[in-house]
Amino acid sequence: MKKVGKERINWPVTILLIAGLITVVFPLYMTVVIALKKPSEMTNNVAGILSLPKHFSLSNFTEAMKVTDFWNSLGNSLLITVVTVVLAMLIHSLLGYAIARNKAHSKFYKFIYFYVVSGMFVPFAILMMPVVKQTAQMGLANRAGVIILYLVFYMPMNVLLYSGYLTNIPRALEEAACVDGASTWTTYWKIIFPIMKPMHATVAVLTALGTWNDVMTPLVIMSGTGKNTLPLAQLNFQTQFGTNYNLAFASYLLALLPILIFYLICQKHILNGVVNGAVK
Repeated sequence: MKKVGKERINWPVTILLIAGLITVVFPLYMTVVIALKKPSEMTNNVAGILSLPKHFSLSNFTEAMKVTDFWNSLGNSLLITVVTVVLAMLIHSLLGYAIARNKAHSKFYKFIYFYVVSGMFVPFAILMMPVVKQTAQMGLANRAGVIILYLVFYMPMNVLLYSGYLTNIPRALEEAACVDGASTWTTYWKIIFPIMKPMHATVAVLTALGTWNDVMTPLVIMSGTGKNTLPLAQLNFQTQFGTNYNLAFASYLLALLPILIFYLICQKHILNGVVNGAVK
């Protein structure tokens, strides 16, 4: 029998993977170590910063929860993120479906597609002042206003992904449903919407990550309302005279857990959704 030779190791790729792993693991290691240290253990030398805590303590987490009013801030972040993700999947998928099925033979839908997608190239800094003024005038300087803005801001990318994914779904499914007497609305919700599960997961994770970690939009819209999201509450650790890194990093870990759990639940669908959502 012919012996199968040993597989050759692709060293350049392996080295790049190791370097990438280090860039991810090292900041996480620093976050966990500093969050578990007491302020008295913080030193200015590198060895002291990298060393493990002498006595593991969860007191930083308890204090961080008090400083950030954790449960109220968590509730606001969850409310804004969950509502944004659900509405994004419903509204953006509908728009993506309408565009994908009509832009090939309709100049109007093609114009709408390019108009919506062009929103990805408009930086938030240009829109910030007009948006703040308009939301205040419309009485939307609150959580509802933040959710509406997120739906607008994430619409270009989500529509791009949905419309690209729908090009891989054959029209024969809709034609068969039409022959059976189903309306366009029924066909979409009963057949097309469930088929897009991988793309729903992709859109949900991308939208949730951006919404959960965003500071600027809640800061300029919800300022003065007394309702903070977790990123806003974490600004309390930064003062004019310095930053309490132990409490800040403990708070970052607490804020990381919900979105990490959500990602782990959806991750098996994400790669498939991104690949199939590529625009042909």
